[in-house]
Amino acid sequence: MKKLFLFIGVLSMSFLNAQDITDALRYSQQNILGTARFKGMSGAFGALGGDVSSIQINPAGSAVFLNSYGSLTLSSSRITNEANYFNGFASENSTNINFNQLGTILVYNNYDDNSTGVNRLSLGLTYEQTADNADQLIAFGRSTNSIDNFFLEEAQGVPLDLITRRTGESIDDLYGFLGETQGVGVQQAFLGHEAFVIEADDPNNPDNTVYSSNIASGFFDQEYIYESTGLNGKFTINGGAQINQDFYIGLNLNSHFINYDRVTEFFEGNNNTGSNVNEVLFTNRLSTTGAGFSLQIGGIAKVSEILRLGASYESPTWYYIEEETVQRLETVSDADGRAIVDPDVINIFPEYKLRTPASYTGSAAILFGQEGLISIDYSYKDYASIDVSSDEGVNFSNLNSDIDNLLQGASTIRIGSEWRNGNWSFRGGFSFEESPYKNDLILGDKNGFSFGLGYNFGQFRFDFAYDYTEQQREEQFFPNSGFTNFAVVDTYRDNYTFTLGMNF
Repeated sequence: MKKLFLFIGVLSMSFLNAQDITDALRYSQQNILGTARFKGMSGAFGALGGDVSSIQINPAGSAVFLNSYGSLTLSSSRITNEANYFNGFASENSTNINFNQLGTILVYNNYDDNSTGVNRLSLGLTYEQTADNADQLIAFGRSTNSIDNFFLEEAQGVPLDLITRRTGESIDDLYGFLGETQGVGVQQAFLGHEAFVIEADDPNNPDNTVYSSNIASGFFDQEYIYESTGLNGKFTINGGAQINQDFYIGLNLNSHFINYDRVTEFFEGNNNTGSNVNEVLFTNRLSTTGAGFSLQIGGIAKVSEILRLGASYESPTWYYIEEETVQRLETVSDADGRAIVDPDVINIFPEYKLRTPASYTGSAAILFGQEGLISIDYSYKDYASIDVSSDEGVNFSNLNSDIDNLLQGASTIRIGSEWRNGNWSFRGGFSFEESPYKNDLILGDKNGFSFGLGYNFGQFRFDFAYDYTEQQREEQFFPNSGFTNFAVVDTYRDNYTFTLGMNF
């Protein structure tokens, strides 16, 4: 068990695989897992309401309910990651069970049809899962670029005396001291030097600041394993009202949470002539927790018997986030044997603040009496407005500059339809989400479709949905480092969603 806890106080550089642009973007995106009816129509509910998850798109949707209602949703998801890395191809599947949502909408009706003003009031209390962080990925291939570049870049300019253990000083002691006084980058230099990946050009000079690799150039067989767990979600208090029969308004107060854990292992092997190190295994663990707040407002208008229009705004989410990391480096030399550097230290980073982008949604729906409907939502987020800051004196200017230079505003379109035959309902939908990156090779557009059905038993209703999405991305093994290798990953996600609803 890790028994030493370390507070990193000097952090002018990026954290290793933490607080980079990828993570800032991950926590800024929401994917409402939602009810089966919501998923069956690809989430196109901004002008409709009448579904518990619909209030996450437009808070006014709670006032569309004619009576009080509650729902519970479970789903099964399967993720397939196909990774191409130089000459290697790997496919990894993982399955996860999710508790998507639980919620109720309480409705008070004013049954005077001739009344003006407020005709209906609604109160919603809901939980929604906004991200499933469970994922697995394997990539392997042969490269001419070694991981030694990662440690070399961090070590250049660092005095040898600083990363050399004194007599009686343990690995834990020096690794912890460097984190407290010098920062993460010098910790990486120490790991590389202690495991013999790199060595000083002048090993007898304590002031040496130039380093070379003990790994000879040539070909390197490499494997990268990624596994993450956890989920993000939010609790919502909603209030809504129907006004003058044809207008609906609503407000959400949202409390968000983040729970994300990731383990990566990078292995490299070589038989290159003159190489003093033939195998490297580098393991990193990241644990992230966070809490945040946002609000939403929205409205729906009955323009005519067949046309409804909706508009909503979601504020930025203001998060406070904490992160911890653990590292381990192991090397093997065919001539000298094995070296293991496993600091018994948990790096605990200062709490930082993340402000996500605001979201704007416009919606329209065409209703064909009780027989069916067609609905469309358009949403926009400016991901370049993401901001990372700290009350602890940590400088995030480089990260915020990267966000501004690399990210852009992105549009999302959702189209859904529902048709009824007796007690049966049949649904389908399509979704398109534009890449938040200016260079969509880093992260491509996301495309998806869905279909579903439901049966109304009267007091109870049961719904089922299937939805599918696909997206391509570059998986960078060690972002913002001297080792720039990445795999091209195609991700395919299947979800099967089941909802039980009850009128009361």
